[in-house]
Amino acid sequence: MNSRHGKFLWLLAVQALEYTNAMNIATPIHAKSEKPDNRVGHTACPHDCPSTCALEVEISEDGRIGRVRGAGDHSYTSGVICAKVARYAERLYHPDRLMQPLRRTGAKGAGQWQQISWDDALDEIADAFVKAEARDGSEAIWPYFYAGTMGWVQRDSIDRLRHAKRYSGFFSSICTNPAWTGFTMATGTLRGPDPREMGRTDCVVIWGTNAVSTQVNVMTHAIKSRKERGAKIVVIDIYDNPTMKQADMALIVRPGTDAALACAVMHIAFRDGYADREYMARYADDPEGLEAHLKTKTPQWAAAITGVSVEEIEAFASLVGTTKKTFFRLGYGFTRQRNGAVAMHAAASIATVLGSWQYEGGGAFHSNSDIFRMNSAELTGRSMKDADIRMLDQSQIGRVLTGDAVALRHRGPVTAMLIQNTNPANIAPEQRLVRRGFARADLFVAVHEQFMTETAEIADIVIPATMFVEHDDIYRAGGQNHILLGPKLVEPPQTVRTNLFVIEELAKRLGVADRPGFGFTAREMVDRILESSGLPDYDHFLEHKWFDRQPAFEEAHYLNGFAHPDGKFHFRPDWINQPAPNKPPAAIGALGPHAALPAFPDQVDVIEVADPEHPFRLATSPARNFLNSSFSETKTSRQKEGRPEVMINPADAEANGIAHGDLVRIGNSRGDLRIHARVTTEVKAGVLIAEGLWPNKAHVDGEGINVLTGADPVAPYGGAAVHDNKVWLRRDAA
Repeated sequence: MNSRHGKFLWLLAVQALEYTNAMNIATPIHAKSEKPDNRVGHTACPHDCPSTCALEVEISEDGRIGRVRGAGDHSYTSGVICAKVARYAERLYHPDRLMQPLRRTGAKGAGQWQQISWDDALDEIADAFVKAEARDGSEAIWPYFYAGTMGWVQRDSIDRLRHAKRYSGFFSSICTNPAWTGFTMATGTLRGPDPREMGRTDCVVIWGTNAVSTQVNVMTHAIKSRKERGAKIVVIDIYDNPTMKQADMALIVRPGTDAALACAVMHIAFRDGYADREYMARYADDPEGLEAHLKTKTPQWAAAITGVSVEEIEAFASLVGTTKKTFFRLGYGFTRQRNGAVAMHAAASIATVLGSWQYEGGGAFHSNSDIFRMNSAELTGRSMKDADIRMLDQSQIGRVLTGDAVALRHRGPVTAMLIQNTNPANIAPEQRLVRRGFARADLFVAVHEQFMTETAEIADIVIPATMFVEHDDIYRAGGQNHILLGPKLVEPPQTVRTNLFVIEELAKRLGVADRPGFGFTAREMVDRILESSGLPDYDHFLEHKWFDRQPAFEEAHYLNGFAHPDGKFHFRPDWINQPAPNKPPAAIGALGPHAALPAFPDQVDVIEVADPEHPFRLATSPARNFLNSSFSETKTSRQKEGRPEVMINPADAEANGIAHGDLVRIGNSRGDLRIHARVTTEVKAGVLIAEGLWPNKAHVDGEGINVLTGADPVAPYGGAAVHDNKVWLRRDAA
């Protein structure tokens, strides 16, 4: 039957009634509700956002969720969450939510489906995997997942099946690597000052993150400092986004030039006496070498590269140089450029030149991922991992599925996949390769999803997944300092299953259910993680909701030394040999043009520099009402975003005969697409911004912005530079 023709509408209406099952009271704490008959459950936002907000969820007597709000007693969330999560009921009860297992009956992508039972769906997935292994070896199966949920149990259990069955490995490069690598090259570990110190500082520098749209809690604490202490807010980004509009000082840099700005600020710090030489003598590896290197990195030099005026650079350097308590909040924008690791390292270096780390409300922060010390060995089946099994790069899925020998590590093809928590047919770079790969007749794909995403549409088997209030899990933050429990708050529809259920059932059918880590419920696995990590148990979290893992001030601010063996902040990174949070295995080695990376902080143009054939730089920045491809299915989010558009500076529009609202065509060597023009002064000349991520089919010709993005790895340890694209632009003649 064809779901596009509405034959499931009667079923969906009936299934919606199943939400009236009795709720599972998640916590003994009875928070106040606006409706007297409602209870409030406590959980954590599961989405791929550093804030990991603590949530209060209203639950009615009939087991339905209502209003979702930030937990007021959580010291980081502070009662504030983004609007898209606040309206989560719209997503949970969406009429298009997947409710039944489906088998493809027509051509791939034709939208022809037959409803089947859960047993049949799991049997067919297991059978396809067994046949692929018999024909092509175990590495022919590639379990593929990412961060659609950040809950440990529901996200990472797929790795346990992978290792038990010796399926192809998964190098998770797409989001964090350049930024994480650049920061740890400097500090030796991925942690920093307590992010709540943004509320106790005299200057907050928000660099490389549109926090108003993507990390609202950063603004909560920054504005608190402004109101209570008169703190200045500086925002550095590539266009005049909503966060820029909250700034006391807003600096718009050309994409990929952040390191030049950082170098000029440090040049001025040495020149004008802002540099804390005594601090650097104790805590840094080579301050004299850095000072000599920066002699030529003048404001004039940086202005020509960044597009920021000499006067703006001088003013910024003076502000942070004379404000001891300056908190550099460094975002994930750094990880979207091919020189992002270098830029992150350079920006973090400013805090060391100024000695900002010494003060409460001072220092540099990107992520606290290394403070939590949670043990995932049993969860992920690490004892069963075989180092000889190949690792495939998630960012290069298009190349993998189209037979690229390098991407396949010079081994056989991938002929079967299970996909959870991600939507590569929309979000992965090099979309034309991705779509071509998924269209292969010899490729079996099973997708476990909440909605009929564009990846699900081209699958062979689609199975419906729970949402975060419908299962148990545990979360750790990146942008803050808490481990948070996400207990089951309401019953899911009877035909919908958790990620863990799917992994456990496949393990039974594939003959590995007796291997370590299998056979536990989600709650039991959470307890096992907590116990092996030396943390309080599930029941403690159920009562207290979260656990503050923030280290002592001296450790967070590196006053006992940085995390390198020599105890120093490294102005001179070892780009090839140093450990990093997600360093590729030795079998892959260093990636990208790593030989071009500089000895000291510097601007390095390993980016896609504009040229006469491609005079524009395109960034695919996040929209306020979407989160990657999540929420693009909800009516309110789509209405608020309008339609896919590309932002164009008026001068560029005039030069190319483009008016506001025109259809334009943008392209490069990877492809081209049509999109509507939004002529605005919010972008500088030579820069194009396409906020998203919109589904491909929301675009005029059914092809989305990731047609234009590349999957070549970022130096030195990989990544996907989706904001780093040179393109041409013209008014569409059609």
